[in-house]
Amino acid sequence: MTNSNRIKLTWISFFSYALTGALVIVTGMVMGNIAEYFHVPVSSMSNTFTFLNAGILISIFLNAWLMEIVPLKTQLRFGFILMVLAVAGLVFGDNLTIFSAAMFVLGLVSGITMSIGTFLITHMYEGRERGSRLLFTDSFFSMAGMIFPMVAAILLARSIDWYWVYVCIGLVYVAIFILTFGCDFPALGKHAAPTEKVAEKEKWGVGVLFLSIAALCYILGQLGFISWVPEYAKSLGMNLNDAGQLVSDFWMSYMFGMWAFSFILRFFDLQRILTVLAGAATVLMYLFNTSEPTHLAWFILALGFFSSAIYTSVITLGSLQTKVASPKLVNFVLTCGTIGTMLTFVVTGPIVAHSGPHAALQTANGLYAVVFVMCLILGLVTKHRQHNATIH
Repeated sequence: MTNSNRIKLTWISFFSYALTGALVIVTGMVMGNIAEYFHVPVSSMSNTFTFLNAGILISIFLNAWLMEIVPLKTQLRFGFILMVLAVAGLVFGDNLTIFSAAMFVLGLVSGITMSIGTFLITHMYEGRERGSRLLFTDSFFSMAGMIFPMVAAILLARSIDWYWVYVCIGLVYVAIFILTFGCDFPALGKHAAPTEKVAEKEKWGVGVLFLSIAALCYILGQLGFISWVPEYAKSLGMNLNDAGQLVSDFWMSYMFGMWAFSFILRFFDLQRILTVLAGAATVLMYLFNTSEPTHLAWFILALGFFSSAIYTSVITLGSLQTKVASPKLVNFVLTCGTIGTMLTFVVTGPIVAHSGPHAALQTANGLYAVVFVMCLILGLVTKHRQHNATIH
C-alpha cells in the first residue's frame, strides 16, 4: 500500500467518525426546535431519534458480513446517494413519518461509514500504534461534537430552519465521497488475495464480554448525559447559547484529551490507564450533577478531557484480545456500543418525562460506574499483554 493511499484511507476514517459524531451529538441542540416544528412534546420527540440510532446499530451489525461481500468503495459511494436522499427528505418532508425514515437512512449511512473507518485503522496499524491512531480518529467525533452544536446554535438563533443543520452535516460525506476517487481499499472475503485472508480463527475470550458491556454502558451513559445537558442547563435558568456552549465545551475538551492521550497511552498499560480514566470520569460526572451552575463549565471541561480515551481504548483492547484483529470482533464491540446509542432515548426519554433531565444525568453517572467496574474486572482476564508482546 502506498503512503498516499494510506493517507487517503486514514482521512476517510477521520471523516467517518466526524459524520457520526455530528449526527448523534447535534440531537440535543435541535430536538426542541424539531418538536415545536412537528407540534409534539420534547420527550416524545426524543423517541423519534431512536430511528437514527437504530439505523446506526443495524448497519454496524450487518456490515461485519457485508464488508466481505460488497467492496468498501462501493458501500461508501452508495452511501453518498442515500445521504442525499435522506437530507432531501428532511428538507422537503412535512410529517413525522418522512422525518423518521430520513433519520433511519442517516443512521444506516453513518453506521456503515463508521464501521468501515474503524476497520481501516485496525487493518493498517498494529499494536500500540493502532490504539494511538484509533484515538486520534475518534477525536474527529468530538471535533464534530464541538463544531456542529455551535453551528446549530448560530443557525437557530437567527431563526434559520433546523434542517439546514443537517445540510451542513451532509457536507462531511461530500468529503468522504471525493476521497474515494483514486483510492484503493483493502479487499475482504471472496475479493481478497490469498495472503490477505486470515487462516486461523481464535477464541475471543471472556475479556471481550466485559469490554462489550463497558462499550454499551459507556456510550449509553455518555449520550444520555450530553443529550440532556442543554435541557438540564435551561432548567437552571441558562439560555440556549449558554446551554449549547456547555455541550461544545465538553466536546472541545474531549477532542484535546484525545490528542493528548494518543501520545500518553504509548507509555502506559492500556487496561490500567483505562480503569483510572473510567473512575475519574465517574467522579467528575457526579460533581457536575451536584455542583452550582457557575461551576458547570469547569466540571464538564474536566469530564470531557478524562473520558476522551475511554471508548477508543475499549475498542483497541477488544481488537487485542486475539493475535489478529478480525472485522467481526471489532464490529461486535462497536455494535455493543451502538446498542447504547440506540437505547439513549428509549432509556432516558421516560426518565426525563417522569423525573426531569437531572434524573437522566444521574442515570448516566450510574452507567459510568458500571464501566469502571467492568474495566477493573477486565484486568483479571485480558489477553492484550501477551498479544502486544507477540507483535513487538
